[in-house]
Amino acid sequence: MKTTKRILAVDDDIDVLSVVETILKNEGYEIVTANGKEEALKKAKAEKFDLAICDVMMSTQYEGFELASELTTNPVYKQIPVLMQTSVNVFTSPDEDTMRFARNYRAEMKSDEFDVLLVENVEFGKAGIDYKNEKGAIVWLPINGFIPKPVTAKKLIEAVKRVL
Repeated sequence: MKTTKRILAVDDDIDVLSVVETILKNEGYEIVTANGKEEALKKAKAEKFDLAICDVMMSTQYEGFELASELTTNPVYKQIPVLMQTSVNVFTSPDEDTMRFARNYRAEMKSDEFDVLLVENVEFGKAGIDYKNEKGAIVWLPINGFIPKPVTAKKLIEAVKRVL
């Protein structure tokens, strides 16, 4: 018997949530939506999800990162795979070790201008966010991939199927 995959979609933009929900429901997925980190964590604690799709920036610059970190590292959420939606450019890494690529890129550029580097290697299914946190420390957050904004059905479905 086939079970429907359950996806938690999180974004502070109701229009984006509506588009994501419509596209994925049409593909046969069960979708639960949340408008921010706290609502998403409550729902993730109460229900089981096969995937979370989170906006990178919500009410604060760090909210999407904080949510993704909590979902992927806190045992309460059972390591829910995370895809991040973003309108920020994502670097394509030729290196399977996406963190190494990000750190080398930072070192080669010798610049503090990059507060956030989004890096992905689709071939190996590796992705992550290399960012400066509120204290100025560089943090690596491994995730399962990125979905470009504005959201298109093709890119969203490809990313979801790849992870699930």
